[in-house]
Amino acid sequence: MSTHTNLLGEPPATLLPADEAAEALVASGTPAVEIAAQYPAFPLAWALLAEEALKADRPVEAYAYARTGYHRSLDALRRSGWKGHGPVPWSHEPNRGFLRALAALAKAAGDIEETPEEQRCWTFLQESSEEAYEELKK
Repeated sequence: MSTHTNLLGEPPATLLPADEAAEALVASGTPAVEIAAQYPAFPLAWALLAEEALKADRPVEAYAYARTGYHRSLDALRRSGWKGHGPVPWSHEPNRGFLRALAALAKAAGDIEETPEEQRCWTFLQESSEEAYEELKK
């Protein structure tokens, strides 16, 4: 048992719970639109839809999907004890839906020239997980 106290006052990392049923659908190759319809609170489904729309050069659609995933993620983060800041590690697989939705929102905002939102999302991503920022900003 660790008795380590963070003297800088940073909150502990937030680890979202796994959704094994939804994750099994992703692993089986079920289309993201079907996963989102069946599990609308599952952020990774919305992130996948946003990423697909970005690849197809549909930035407004991507923005809407990413924003949905982002807001569903904020709800889940708050239920997991998140207080509006602090680490959300990329290494914890269930966090990746949030982090990918946030990156997709930044990219879509950039594509539609909503620069303040793009910058806010990239900053939020970097502050949440430097590892995710490095992986997803490519």
